[in-house]
Amino acid sequence: MNATVERRLMPQMERLLQQLLREKRAMRLDGVAVFGSGDKFLPGKIASGLAMLLLETPRDDPRFAGYLAGFRDIADLTLADTNESWGIYYYVSALHDLKQAGLLDQAVRPETLAALRRKLDWRSFVDSRTLELKNLPNNYYGVAFSIARLRMLMGWEDASASEALFERMLDHYREYSGEYGFADETPGDGRFDRYSVLLIGEIAHRLIETGLEPTAEVKGWLRKSAELMLLRFNLTGEGWEYGRSIGAYGESAFLEVLTAAAKLDVLTPEERDMAYAFSSRIAARYMDFWVDPRTGSVNLWDDGRRTDAYRGKHRILGENLSLARQHHYTNAIWNELGYRGRAPSPHYARWLDTLPKSSFLYFARGEHDRALLTIRDGGHVIGLPLINGAAGQHMNSPYFPIPYGTDLVAGAADASFPLLVPRFTLKDGSVLMPLAWFRDVAMRREGGTTIVTYRMDAMDRMGGNDAVADPRLTVTTRYVFSAGRIERSDEYRASRPLDIVAVDMEFAGFAREPARTGPTGFTFAQGSAASFTARGFKGCDAQENPGPPYAAPDGPMMIRVACRTGAMTLDQPLKLGWTLVYR
Repeated sequence: MNATVERRLMPQMERLLQQLLREKRAMRLDGVAVFGSGDKFLPGKIASGLAMLLLETPRDDPRFAGYLAGFRDIADLTLADTNESWGIYYYVSALHDLKQAGLLDQAVRPETLAALRRKLDWRSFVDSRTLELKNLPNNYYGVAFSIARLRMLMGWEDASASEALFERMLDHYREYSGEYGFADETPGDGRFDRYSVLLIGEIAHRLIETGLEPTAEVKGWLRKSAELMLLRFNLTGEGWEYGRSIGAYGESAFLEVLTAAAKLDVLTPEERDMAYAFSSRIAARYMDFWVDPRTGSVNLWDDGRRTDAYRGKHRILGENLSLARQHHYTNAIWNELGYRGRAPSPHYARWLDTLPKSSFLYFARGEHDRALLTIRDGGHVIGLPLINGAAGQHMNSPYFPIPYGTDLVAGAADASFPLLVPRFTLKDGSVLMPLAWFRDVAMRREGGTTIVTYRMDAMDRMGGNDAVADPRLTVTTRYVFSAGRIERSDEYRASRPLDIVAVDMEFAGFAREPARTGPTGFTFAQGSAASFTARGFKGCDAQENPGPPYAAPDGPMMIRVACRTGAMTLDQPLKLGWTLVYR
């Protein structure tokens, strides 16, 4: 891993920062003007990148003086620019690193540092009286704590705020993770995604960074996240499979959790070696796949790739710098643990075969259940999340209760087409989908088969920002996973006769060359998916190369199979389902 970071990633980042120092506000990257683009974290990420470059450059290197002067100039240049939350953390962390290295006074002019002391404050996004976040997700408590702790270490405030924010952060984690140990990203609505697993890794790293010893409770939560990530290890370095902000960040999340777990000794020696082997693959994939040699930039947006609007291309420079930082600081931890220059374990592939073929965990239980099934079948790692995307995400396909797997099924960021779940359009104009409201979730194994069942006593009514329960339609659902095969069966019932204009559903993925096998079935000559057959629909049609929005974080979807029913009055049980066979 160290060879990848030192010989490939750091030179790539240095070239970008050299361009920034030359062109300043005129800088364009892959056609994007990096300033004035609305990236509200950019000044902090620039400071972080330049500090990293300074600290990696020997002081007798001719470039060092130029980088030192460049930091001063860029600090002045961006002083009045918008810099919020994460950007504040990145900036104050960079200043703390420079202070530790004895370079702060040379890197920042006194009047600029005084202004930064006023601006780089957690109070800009947290109510200082109630300690409530100002319209931000719960993971920002960790950001606020980190800023307060670093401000204390800089001598800018006392320890009282960081101590209070630390307790608030842990209280919130306890309240919304419950007995299962994974953080709900919402105030109890049930959004458990990449952030739910990553957050404790971020907390652990901020404690390590600021010299605090994580509690046994924090280490226990970290162990649970590490265990869930171990189940997702693979040969290619691909990461988290569902939810928002995945792709390159779905891979770097593994780096952050695994290095925290290794550093805090919550992995076994064998797990630590395997975590290093997987981290090395993630770093290599970042440079081989995510960084485009034509532009010198990370590519999350082009060549058919799709990410959520939050990480739009207007943030191109910042995304390069934050991803580079994650790889850089986690590599430094592996080096500290004795892995510098070490080849990944030659037993890694064999170890993957020892991982459980199916694993199931609850995120939460109660009025509604939230859970995650993990299936390992050959080279496939498949996740079935039963969660609520909640406000802003409940309608988007990366949060649907469907099986996600590399080269098989992927969500499309900010897209709401009915991927593997039926969409009911009613005569009154309502649109209902079986999302969000899971009850009685259960899993059992029968030999080599894994069966998951649940029911919903309401559908999710589409059209609003948040999930809305509509009890006019209910469903019982059964998933059956066996070698090379996934089957879903639904039975819908209306509380009273319900006039339906249409029911539609789609399969979209990476298969090619469809051949019809019947009114609702197709085989595919190429790709991981071998066949798809729908049940209960009048007909299905296949379309190759469907174009936007049919795109995953790592590339375009190659096939779209659209299924539909005609109009009906639902006054008796309606059975719908599908079978996906894969290679």
